[in-house]
Amino acid sequence: MADNYGSSQIMKPLEVVCAVIVNSEGKFLACQRASSPETSLAGKWEFPGGKVEPGETQETALKREISEELEVSISNLRLLQMVSHRYPDSNSDFDIHLSPFLCQINNSSTPTAVEHQELRWVDTVEALELDWAEADLPILEQLKKL
Repeated sequence: MADNYGSSQIMKPLEVVCAVIVNSEGKFLACQRASSPETSLAGKWEFPGGKVEPGETQETALKREISEELEVSISNLRLLQMVSHRYPDSNSDFDIHLSPFLCQINNSSTPTAVEHQELRWVDTVEALELDWAEADLPILEQLKKL
């Protein structure tokens, strides 16, 4: 069986979810990806989240990913506008369908950088100073309008 990368077959887009976690001051959580060579988009800033696994709803996947990546639980999920993006890969291009959710952290828990090298609470102006993953840029545009 051929792998999906480098093959001539059309790949199904990756279904991905991310959390736009807003705090009581109206700032949102930006997470910087690890800078290791094995990490795709190394050093880029992003909204935390990940792939939707088979059998999961988007909401279930997002809660799982945030628990794993930040060791917090989230609530009050509100779906924003989905983003489709194509990332170039060394062997082939791949597409993602990114569903962002506006949400809050339950209780007064503090996120922990389990998989990211840095976490920062930023507003839309401060966010412009960061080097974001391309798929997350349209989400920033949405946030400016909220």
